[in-house]
Amino acid sequence: MHYDTALRGYTAKRIEEIDSADILVGVPCYNNESTITHVIQMITHGLAKHYGGRRSVIFIADGGSTDDTREVAKEFQIKPWQEKIVSIYRGAAGKGTALRSVFEAANRLKVQVCAMVDSDLRSITPDWVKYLIDPVLEHGYQFVAPVYVRHKYDGTITNNIVYNLTRALYGKRIRQPIGGDFAISRDLAKFYSEQDVWLTDVARFGIDIWMTTTAITQGFRICQSNLGVKIHDVKDPGQHLGPMFRQVLSALFSLMERHEGYWKKVSGSEALETYGFEGTLEPEPVKVNLDLMIDLFKTGFQQFSAIYRDVFSPENFAEINKAACLDAKEFYVPTAAWLKILYELAATYRHWKVNRNKLLDIMTPLYFGRVASFVRQSWNMSSQEAEALVEEQAAQFEEQKDYLIRIWDEKVETAAKADKRPPIECPV
Repeated sequence: MHYDTALRGYTAKRIEEIDSADILVGVPCYNNESTITHVIQMITHGLAKHYGGRRSVIFIADGGSTDDTREVAKEFQIKPWQEKIVSIYRGAAGKGTALRSVFEAANRLKVQVCAMVDSDLRSITPDWVKYLIDPVLEHGYQFVAPVYVRHKYDGTITNNIVYNLTRALYGKRIRQPIGGDFAISRDLAKFYSEQDVWLTDVARFGIDIWMTTTAITQGFRICQSNLGVKIHDVKDPGQHLGPMFRQVLSALFSLMERHEGYWKKVSGSEALETYGFEGTLEPEPVKVNLDLMIDLFKTGFQQFSAIYRDVFSPENFAEINKAACLDAKEFYVPTAAWLKILYELAATYRHWKVNRNKLLDIMTPLYFGRVASFVRQSWNMSSQEAEALVEEQAAQFEEQKDYLIRIWDEKVETAAKADKRPPIECPV
C-alpha cells in the first residue's frame, strides 16, 4: 500500500501540538527493549548538557516491536523541558521508513538540525549529541557522517566494499557511509522526505548508503564527526552478515546505475573536514570464525563455479579458482583481484535484468573469501594498523577506476553468454 506520509494520525497531531523545535533526535527501533533506555538516557543528558537553551524533541520511530520497546521508551523520564514522541511508523517495514517519519517530523517542526542514532548502541555518550549536531548548528554543514573507533573485524562490509566503492565512485572519503548515526539540516530532511523511493528497497534496507550518496550527488555540504568507540550488537561476518551483504550491494549497485553520469566524471578523492572526538580508545574485540568463512567460500565455489565462469572474465575467474584451491593456512584473495571482481560484479548487475537477488546470492561466498583474506592479513595487527590496510585498499580501488568504467561500458548481457571453456582445474 502507498502512503503519502509515514506519520500516523496521532503522531501528526502530537507534532502539531509541539508546533516547533530547534533540534530533533530520531531513534529508529525494532525489538530493542534491552538497549533503548540507555540510548534515550544518553540523548536526554546530551541535549540538556549541550543545548539546554534550545527546544528539543526525541522521536522514537518504532517498526511495530513485539517486545516492550515502545512501553520502555514511553515510561523513561526525559528532562521536563524536552519533548518525546513514541510512534509506530506507517509503510514498508524497515529502517528506511522509520527515517522517513523522522525526516517528515523534522520538516513539520521546522527544526534547525535533525540527528539520528541507532537503537542498539551501548557506547553512545551524551557527547555524541554534540558531536553530531554541532557541525550543522555551528558550521553550516547539511550532512554529518559518523566516524568511529571500531575493532578491525567490526564493519567488514564497510571495510571491504562500501568505503572503497563510495570513495572511488563519488570522490569523497566518507569512512562510514553506512554508519547508522547521522545529522542533517532541515532542508536536507525535507529533500529526503520528498524523494520517490519509499516504495522501493530503500525503505526496507539501504537507507544509510542512499542518504550518503544522495547528499554527495545533490551537492549538499558534507563533513564527518568522530564519535569515539562504537559498541553495538556486533555480528560474526561468517554467521550473520550474508543477508546484509546482499542488501547493501543491491542498494549500492542500484545507486551506481542511477548516478552513472555523476561518478563517471569523478577522478580521485578528497578528505572531508572531521569534527568530534579527538582522543584514542581501544575498541572491544570482535570474534570471527575464520575457518567457517573459508569453508563458505569453498562450498560456494563448488556450487557456483560454472556460473562464476560465465559471469567473470577469464582473468578474474582464474583468481577465484586459484583461491578455492588453497588450503586454510595459505588462503588469500589479493586486493588487486578483489577490486576487479567487485567492479565486474557491479557491471554485470547493471545488465542482469532478471532475478538480480539470485546474482547477489551466488556472489556472497566471494565476500566471505575476501573477509577471510583480510582477517588473515591483519591477524597480528592492532586495529589502528589494520586501518592503514583499509586505506591502502581504498586507494587501489581509486587507482583502478578506469577498469570499472571500461567493463561497465563493455559488459554484455551475462546471461546470454554461452562460450565453452575448459574444465576447472587447480593451477599447478
